[in-house]
Order: sequence, then C-alpha cells, then structure tokens
Amino acid sequence: QVQLVESGGGLVQPGGSLRLSCAASGFTLANYAIGWFRQTPGKEREGVACISSSDETRYYADSVLGRFTISRDNAKNTAYLQMSNLLPDDSAVYSCAAHPYLFGSTCQRSEYYDYWGQGTQVNISS
Repeated sequence: QVQLVESGGGLVQPGGSLRLSCAASGFTLANYAIGWFRQTPGKEREGVACISSSDETRYYADSVLGRFTISRDNAKNTAYLQMSNLLPDDSAVYSCAAHPYLFGSTCQRSEYYDYWGQGTQVNISS
C-alpha cells in the first residue's frame, strides 16, 4: 500500500524552526519528485518547495526562499522540509506529495502529483 505520512508539525513562536518529515511506504522515494504544499482555510493550496525527479533541482516559493530547505534521505525513504525564521503567515496545513516523473519546475504544480500525505498542522504564534 502506497502511503506518505507527514509529521513534525506543531506550535512555535515567530522566528522559531520546525522540521517536517514525510515518510514513504509501499514505494521507493528515491528519484521521485517530491513536493511540499500548504493550505489555509479559504485559500488555494500553495507550493512551498519541491525536488524534481530528474536532476534533484530544488525549487522554492519566493515567500520561503532562504528560510526553508527541502531534502530527502533515501536510506530512510523520507523527505524533509526544514523551516527556519518562521512567520505567522507560514501557519497552514503542510502536505507532502510524490510523483515518479516530474521534471524541472513542473514539480511545483500540485495537480500533477499522484501520492499525497494527510497533512500536518503548523501554527506560528506568540
């Protein structure tokens, strides 16, 4: 059974850090495109960061560039989103997604992904 499970969300103060994890099971995450997306009530899903499946190029939304880092650990079959200098506007449900063949910047497009996790809540508040 193919599954993605996110963890690591929570409540942190502005300026703090969190690391989200996305554990894959039922398939090998290596060489898959991985995307992290976030959504708040009443807003469209927003792409945060992704790794393309062809050359491991990473893409970031302008709003998180320099603060978030996407990575993967193939040995653990897990992807990560390291988030630093968090802002209240970063509060959202964060979800990871995977697809075997997304090349270049298409990994930023949520509509192309096959596999999705259930999401983890991130709240930034003092």
